Amino acid sequence: MSRLRRILSRFRNLFRNNRAEEELAREVASHLTLLADDFERRGMSPEEARLAAKRAYGGVEQAKQADRDERSLLWIEQTVQDLRYALRMLARSPGFATVAILTLALGIGANSAIFSVIDAAMLRSLPAEDPQRLVIFSWSSHHKPKLSGHSDYGDCDDDVRARDCSVSVPFYEALRSRTATFSGVAAFAGPRDVSFSGNGPANIARGEYVSGDYFSTVGAKTILGRPLGLADDAPTASPAIVLDYGYWQRAFGADPSAVGRTVRLDNVDVAIVGVTEPGFTSLTPGKSQDFFMPLSLAARVRGEWWGTGDRLADPASFWVVLAGRLKPGVSIEQAQAEATTLFHAEVLHAAKPIFSEGDAPALRLLPAQEALNGETRQIAAMLELIMTAVGFVLLIACANVTGLILARSANRQKELAVRQALGAGRARIVRQLVTESLLLATCGGALGILVAVWGVHALTRLMSIGLDRPFPFVIAPDWRVLAFTSGVTFATGILCGLAPSFRSARADLTPSLRENASSNSGGASQSGWRVRAGDALVVAQVALSIVVLVGAGLLVRTLHNLQTLDPGFDTQNVLLFGINPSLAGYKDRQTVELYRQLQERFEALPGVVSASYSETPLLSGGWSANSVHLDGAPPKSNVNAATLRVGLDFFRTMRIPVLAGRVFTPADFDSAEATNAVVNAAKEAAAPGSPATAAKPQTEPQPAPEPVLVNQAFARKFFPNQNPVGRHMGNMQRDDPATGPQSGYLIVGIAGDTKYARLRRDIMPTMFLPLVGNSAYFELRTSGDPTALMQQVRAIVSQADNNLPLFDVRTQTQQIEQMLYQERLMSRLSSFFAVLALILACIGLYGLLSYEVARRTRELGIRMALGAQRRELMRLVVRRGLVLALAGAIIGIGTAIAVTRLMAALLYSVRPYDPATFGGVCILLVLVALAACSIPARRAMRINPMVALRDE
Repeated sequence: MSRLRRILSRFRNLFRNNRAEEELAREVASHLTLLADDFERRGMSPEEARLAAKRAYGGVEQAKQADRDERSLLWIEQTVQDLRYALRMLARSPGFATVAILTLALGIGANSAIFSVIDAAMLRSLPAEDPQRLVIFSWSSHHKPKLSGHSDYGDCDDDVRARDCSVSVPFYEALRSRTATFSGVAAFAGPRDVSFSGNGPANIARGEYVSGDYFSTVGAKTILGRPLGLADDAPTASPAIVLDYGYWQRAFGADPSAVGRTVRLDNVDVAIVGVTEPGFTSLTPGKSQDFFMPLSLAARVRGEWWGTGDRLADPASFWVVLAGRLKPGVSIEQAQAEATTLFHAEVLHAAKPIFSEGDAPALRLLPAQEALNGETRQIAAMLELIMTAVGFVLLIACANVTGLILARSANRQKELAVRQALGAGRARIVRQLVTESLLLATCGGALGILVAVWGVHALTRLMSIGLDRPFPFVIAPDWRVLAFTSGVTFATGILCGLAPSFRSARADLTPSLRENASSNSGGASQSGWRVRAGDALVVAQVALSIVVLVGAGLLVRTLHNLQTLDPGFDTQNVLLFGINPSLAGYKDRQTVELYRQLQERFEALPGVVSASYSETPLLSGGWSANSVHLDGAPPKSNVNAATLRVGLDFFRTMRIPVLAGRVFTPADFDSAEATNAVVNAAKEAAAPGSPATAAKPQTEPQPAPEPVLVNQAFARKFFPNQNPVGRHMGNMQRDDPATGPQSGYLIVGIAGDTKYARLRRDIMPTMFLPLVGNSAYFELRTSGDPTALMQQVRAIVSQADNNLPLFDVRTQTQQIEQMLYQERLMSRLSSFFAVLALILACIGLYGLLSYEVARRTRELGIRMALGAQRRELMRLVVRRGLVLALAGAIIGIGTAIAVTRLMAALLYSVRPYDPATFGGVCILLVLVALAACSIPARRAMRINPMVALRDE
């Protein structure tokens, strides 16, 4: 307790220092008086007694200092003193303080802004209750399973197919009913586009399928109405949906009466029963939807590609993601053992096994935070690259400020020497200088927070440009951003101040205390060390800026290469928009007639050159594929090719050359429609429970082969040195016996190679087929600005059917720009930070040379007095600056060669060590370095030798 009382007493003394000093003075005076009285009684005179008392007592000031050390928290007092002194010193050098604080604010603010984005996209916890207990089910196997359907909505990072998070609804139901380790299991899938009507004109909204226990398992709540429950999963339940909070605000104006209203989803009446809380958007970070609908609606609100199968009852249809909440005290290993047993029972030991024992299917439970990264994975590489660039900018800023402190320390050498001569220890000097550096960094960090706030708003706007929806991540500062900014600020202060502090504390006192320290050898030696340290800092700044510039240059060249790449068709003056007649109840025959009518009316518009349609627009990121069996090939040796269904005049509209054969004719679409009808009828007849199943005819009509055009890549790969026009190809041959009509395909022409899904992807062997009965994207080739026709296009579609919503209305150029979103964003951000790094490096070079000219004023004056020409002095300064810049460039190029190899996956048609980029960066650096050297060089030319010698 005595120790605690001493600490508390010392803490109180911090706030009563004046009173304590008065008491100390009285106590010391009392001791001296008592000693003097004692000596007087021994026969001394009062003067002699007073002097003897002082000798006997010892050093008065030392005794007072010892008492101060004993009664106070010395380190706090000294820290306060250091801060006061640092503030006075910075106030005496406002120019230095301003430049240093602004430089650090740019570096710290840029890092904090980028880290805020990384925090929002990659580090923030899932918007769920107790997310640590949520797990996601994933599986892997040696071979692909025998599935009747598979859908992946990008929730999990399974790009390399090492694992898959999609499972069947029957497995979900079995797990939910038999589990002993989970307090809740939920299934979800989507979102997918549906026709939403009943709240103004029909439009496309994004809905996510969720099981009835989704909200209870995740822990999401509603602010209005109720969440979906298990009762909503019943097939006989009244269809219900829960609106997303953001969509409720946008589409319903935040009207509370929206709850209870009836709307239509794909011609199905549903009731709005609730609105989610604002903090919950989606369990998967980066994804968003407009509403949640129960799994029971999947039978009626279904995707057009699902076919006639029952996805809710088919164990071979993998399309939902499962999230489980562990019971308290249950480990992931225990839950995984239970789930694996149920999974093997479903996929290995069912009536129709999906896997064989040799496939070794394995189920694995992953923490939800780790597994649900499908969206963040797409931008992770971009954010890591930008964070590296701004990290280099911060290092350059630190080197810049360190150089300024080194240069400033030359003017403070005498002051520091006096303090050491008066008894200040080296540790005390170092602490004082580090305190000044930390004060600079703290001011820079405080201003950097403002820079970060502005940067976050700018980044959010920049990242939203080119997206067809708002930026999916909510960027807002939290404790991680605050901790990161604080840590960066503290590290910056230490990094900037430590080396100059140690050097200044080791200065030689004798030459520093002389009146003219700069003119003696000792001072020259010390200044020489500072110049060499400053040289190293400038070289480091230039080297780092070279690395950032080269990286930015490679990204800019990548963007340029993609923007100027010839995709194989004319991208200019093309208007794109999508419609989906099946959402309005259209059948195949009605869809074909609708497309023909719309095509004729679009082509009649003034300014429209031609019009067509396709199931997917070119360079939209989506694509389809199919396997075919080449006639004459060994059995079951199928080949895979991309497929694109197109409308009449597609090749003329997109200006894709047809190199051999012919284009599609109206007869081809009639034939394809007839083939499609026969195939669909056979599928419906073969479906379980169909009345036609028992009365299946002995012979099935074989429709005509479906006409197709193939591209050059297809012809080169599968028909080398042959003309494939007129050749027949069969349907894919499976292990199971074929059922239904097997019409095959007939090649009627060869089209030129075009980029299909993405510009980066190599041209794939592709088959073009007639489009009948599906949703379509129309392409209108215009003679002028295609956006001027949007209103007329909407009017034509509305006149044809008011229940047909248009979606994804944009030009082909905008489509490509949206595809290049990440490349454009990386190019802009890296270029900005590269320019910032170059400016900071050149400021450092300018500051060093300016300090050199000021330090060597006497020398330059003597040179001019002895006959040196002004241009020689200018050459002397410029040469020194260029030598430093070239040294930094050499080191930076070597570093960039090593670093840019890590960027290879982000580049396109440019090597990581591209000579043109490296050469251009070096030329730019030399030009900027010359500009930075010119100002100090001109100042050296204007030195008056008489004034310089007289001042010395």
